[in-house]
Amino acid sequence: MTELAKTFDPAAIEARWYAHWEGEGLFRPDRPEATPFTIVMPPPNVTGSLHIGHALDITLQDILVRHARLQGKDALWVVGTDHAGIATQMVVERQLDLEQKKRTDFTRDEFVERVWAWKEESGGQITQQLRRMGASCDWANERFTMDEGFSTAVTHVFVELHRRGLLYRDKRLVNWDPKFQSAISDLEVETREVQGKFWTLRYPLADGSAEDGITHIEVATTRPETMLADMAVAVHPDDERYVALVGRMIRLPITGREIPIITDEHADPELGSGAVKITPGHDFNDYEVGKRAGFKPGDMLNTLDGAGRIVQCGGIPEELLGLDRFDARKRVVELLETDGALVKVEDRTIATPFGDRSGVVIEPWLTDQWYVDAATLAKPAIEAVKSGAVKIVPETWAKTWFNWLENIQPWCVSRQLWWGHRIPAWLDGEGNIFVAESEAKAQALAGPGATLRQDEDVLDTWFSSALWPFATLGWPEQTTDLARHYPNDVLISGFDILFFWDARMAMQGIEFMGPPPVEDALSPWAGSRCQWAKNVKVEGQYG
Repeated sequence: MTELAKTFDPAAIEARWYAHWEGEGLFRPDRPEATPFTIVMPPPNVTGSLHIGHALDITLQDILVRHARLQGKDALWVVGTDHAGIATQMVVERQLDLEQKKRTDFTRDEFVERVWAWKEESGGQITQQLRRMGASCDWANERFTMDEGFSTAVTHVFVELHRRGLLYRDKRLVNWDPKFQSAISDLEVETREVQGKFWTLRYPLADGSAEDGITHIEVATTRPETMLADMAVAVHPDDERYVALVGRMIRLPITGREIPIITDEHADPELGSGAVKITPGHDFNDYEVGKRAGFKPGDMLNTLDGAGRIVQCGGIPEELLGLDRFDARKRVVELLETDGALVKVEDRTIATPFGDRSGVVIEPWLTDQWYVDAATLAKPAIEAVKSGAVKIVPETWAKTWFNWLENIQPWCVSRQLWWGHRIPAWLDGEGNIFVAESEAKAQALAGPGATLRQDEDVLDTWFSSALWPFATLGWPEQTTDLARHYPNDVLISGFDILFFWDARMAMQGIEFMGPPPVEDALSPWAGSRCQWAKNVKVEGQYG
């Protein structure tokens, strides 16, 4: 008889039994006559490892799916990982740094091949940790957001949204990360209070004359280097001090370029001089002012390149070209002082945007990107809550849901990365764009004589993960799994991805599937609960 160990060793026992359960297929849904029960795990990043939040999240899901099995239900717990575009590319580029190499030393295909190799060697850490926790997932059908079937779904959604007029290419301001040299989402920007300066500048009337004794106009800025791309100075239409100056031209210091004085209610007569510099290519508020003033986005000036260095946009001295934005700031201030255009400098605490991954200051940057008409897609998700098809408990989270979705902006879904779903759009030599599932189909649209090149950008990670509840079940193919397990029964997620994932999943699920993607959605960290009714038809949906 084997002697019992004096101490309990859970590691050996749990590992042996888990391997037995998985090997015997005991986590597979295999009761075709039983009531289906479905839960999808929010796909963790392939770069990640489990933390205490995952432990809570996974435990709650495991309890529910095991309980469903005990009830005799055909329980499916979908498991998989997200390709995590920026995070994964960052990991591999760090590896290259150790080898004294950089991404651009490789072709795109070579770099992507290297990322796939990393994924095969190191990207499974989090799934092994899930097994170690005892999570009873359906490992036989583990998914990855870059696997072949899922990628087919992503491409289909992009092309179909474009066909429906809900996805388009546009030149707009984006949050630009100079380290990654890519657009990032509003939700990936964190605002920090930093100690900075407030510079007041003097812009003279262009013809050197005086109007009612006024020879110049004063503006203030926290980013003096952007004055190189100023396109106007705005005053409030009711500000009597400047009535006679509206329409007059002023001369920018340093560049000598002339710009107009315009009116816009964005200018607050009670703040400072009441006049504000308008730099549409580098400030979100100024961008809107510029559009109201009649400046077309294609004509708006941009004085920075993708790495945050000064480029020519009209009259900029040679010595400034190529300087990093912060080095340029120092030199611009010196030149303004020499020119007699610097009125005063004040210390100021400034709310400054930083990239949550890169840790660098984010620039509003004017560039061509792909956008989803999120406002239209959000309407059914809003209506679902208002109608009671989706119930959010406690109701305080409903207020947050409405506030975000009712004020949602166009969703920038393109990223200037190499790792991710390549955008299925091809351009000819004249700049015409052809969106299609494949290059062959794009060629058919363009004509046999056209020379095409594929868009270099990839899609935002959240664009693909929004399809998780149905693309993991074989969609766009009408599979048996899709018919049985969509909508899902339960979603458990943290409040921190309520907008990143839950809301976008709701928008895409209603748009392409009809009913919302899950019957119940739980957000345990926030203590919130969202209930989704199966087979709900929401007014205003497409398709």
